Amino acid sequence: MTSKKTINFFYDVVSPYSWLAFEVMCRYRNVWDVEVKLRPAFLGGIMQKSGNKPPGLVPNKFLYMTKDLQRLAQYVDVPLSPPDDPFEAMFQKGSLAAMRFVTAVQEREKDGDRQVEQVSRELWRRIWSENKDITEPASLSEAAKKAGLSDSEIKEVLELCTTQHIKDKLINTTQEALDVGAFGLPMFMYRVNGNAEIFFGSDRFELMAHCIGEKWLGPQPHKSTSKM
Repeated sequence: MTSKKTINFFYDVVSPYSWLAFEVMCRYRNVWDVEVKLRPAFLGGIMQKSGNKPPGLVPNKFLYMTKDLQRLAQYVDVPLSPPDDPFEAMFQKGSLAAMRFVTAVQEREKDGDRQVEQVSRELWRRIWSENKDITEPASLSEAAKKAGLSDSEIKEVLELCTTQHIKDKLINTTQEALDVGAFGLPMFMYRVNGNAEIFFGSDRFELMAHCIGEKWLGPQPHKSTSKM
């Protein structure tokens, strides 16, 4: 009997492609024989340290990405709609506070990652569906409230996310992604005989399924199986 493969999913809520990949990966948790570990990381740090250039800063790539996200949102069934000023949201405001907040949620959640999943989703909704802020404490609190956290839990997370421990944890996760070859997000990683296998982007599920011996049923697997 073989043990489950563990897939580490590195993501940042500032990345719309990470949201698409996140929702698909969550849907496959109960379809593939795998364990999924959510790994909140900081995309800004990865881009800087890897020497990569954001696609939004290349005019033709930005135009393509805008159309690409519209098509993918419909294909994956995610209510994605770009903010009014993507440049401000992604590059001026950024996601450092948000990812420290998600890291703090993960730090205090001892049984599973339901809260991490829900808070991450609500932050994506704010920036990539509702054109709302994800940098201010009030914004983070509102997302956590919608995710089901109590007022006392939110207060604890807000205090925790300013500590050096949480700052270091996010730095370390980001560095771990860089160490195995990250140059952007989203990124999936699992190990074979101790060696890291990585897949970048939201469109590598079919290839990843082939490599781990699972079946790809499209971005909405439950719809696919209901038609069989």
